[in-house]
Amino acid sequence: MKPIWIVDDDQSIRFVLEKALLRENLPTRSFTNPRDVLNALNAANDDNGPQVLVSDIRMPGGSGLELLEKVKEKYPGLPVIIMTAYSDLDSAVSAFQGGAFEYLPKPFDLPKAVELIRRAVEESQREEVAEERMAETPEMLGQAPAMQDVFRAIGRLSQSNVTVMITGESGSGKELVARALHKHSTRANGPFVAINTAAIPKDLLESELFGHERGAFTGAQTMRRGRFEQADGGTLFLDEIGDMPFDLQTRLLRVLSDGHFYRVGGHSAVKTNVRVIAATHQNLEQRVKEGAFREDLFHRLNVIRLRLPALRERKEDVPMLTRHFLQQSALQLGVEPKRISDAALTWLGNFSFPGNVRQLENICHWLTVMAPAQVIEPKDLPPEVGVIAGDSVALPTPATPATPALQESSPASVAAIVAQADAPTAAPVSPISGGGWELGLEADAMALLATDRHDVWDELTRRFESRLILAALAATRGRRIEAAQKLGIGRNTITRKIQELGLE
Repeated sequence: MKPIWIVDDDQSIRFVLEKALLRENLPTRSFTNPRDVLNALNAANDDNGPQVLVSDIRMPGGSGLELLEKVKEKYPGLPVIIMTAYSDLDSAVSAFQGGAFEYLPKPFDLPKAVELIRRAVEESQREEVAEERMAETPEMLGQAPAMQDVFRAIGRLSQSNVTVMITGESGSGKELVARALHKHSTRANGPFVAINTAAIPKDLLESELFGHERGAFTGAQTMRRGRFEQADGGTLFLDEIGDMPFDLQTRLLRVLSDGHFYRVGGHSAVKTNVRVIAATHQNLEQRVKEGAFREDLFHRLNVIRLRLPALRERKEDVPMLTRHFLQQSALQLGVEPKRISDAALTWLGNFSFPGNVRQLENICHWLTVMAPAQVIEPKDLPPEVGVIAGDSVALPTPATPATPALQESSPASVAAIVAQADAPTAAPVSPISGGGWELGLEADAMALLATDRHDVWDELTRRFESRLILAALAATRGRRIEAAQKLGIGRNTITRKIQELGLE
């Protein structure tokens, strides 16, 4: 990871932050004035530049605000944290207008400062991953006629600022289309900001969209820019717009009408120049009839409607997408890409994919970690896709892929799963159903207990933890902090386990 750059003329501040960050395995590089920082930036490249910049606001030889402005010219996506005394609060608020990530008041609480910097690191890493994907990965794949229609529509809309409504089932790739519309538009050099309106609690959504002033509500200790301000000059993608609370729809309609809005607790109108792209999996006409969605907002958003086909409507794209996702998954995990047999592709082609392209991508991540051989055969596919039952395919009700038996090649484990799937009233294998991987675990335990070994607990625990951690890393594209959060363990715990289990 690239270092955290600390800029402060106070040696004690630099020393305290350096030691605290090094304890968190975060490398640092310190400077005493903005001039040295700018010289270092000019000599840096994408590999040895800063991950996060933490700067004092007042230093001999330059201002932190001036440094912020110049840094943003070279690294517009770099999170910058401004340190300031309380008397400098007005200047710190001004820093947000220049794109500061957050401000850190002096004297600061060290654990809170470290947590703030870690949040900035995570934000920086997310931005890097998003940029890499946009630069290196084909935006969208598809040879099916339905997808070619989508590509043609993106081309026609590329030079327009018209509002677009993207409809389609969950997981069909609506955000990819929104990103493609942005990338090929005249706003491509501006920011692309996405927000899922269904994923944010109603009480927080207004602040997320429009920002808030300091003291607007309990806990609002600083002024915060909302997504509309962040997307100024670029594109704002409002996902799952059909779930937006009714009272917020009125505020959204006003922004779309004249480009002005007020931050929560604010008294001055803020002007923004944003192209809005909305998406939903719901029937908005029906929502309007039910009184859950404003008709005037519907017509304002529904200028151009672009429908994305479900994956079951473009089955001819499944082989291409599968090979692509297997390549991507292997690249993210640093392993050799797995190949997939024609028979396994046929099995996938017979699946309805209720989760669409997102579900296929998750299956490919699962296979990269779980499939025992380098060539994926039908028997390696997760239970949700179906297993061999004589000469036919038994497709269970779609469910989340169950964890396989702990030992990849254990005959007892495989037999247990196949036996359950072949049963006349077979139900999807569930981690809490008492079948599937638990039967495999029991079989493995019985086999080991029948030997002279005295480390059965340690052996099975090691296998279980290895599989669980690898699955979490596959699900999060190798991001350890996010994997630890999903598993409900600490980041230090997952790092230690990875080392102990030899998963590096």
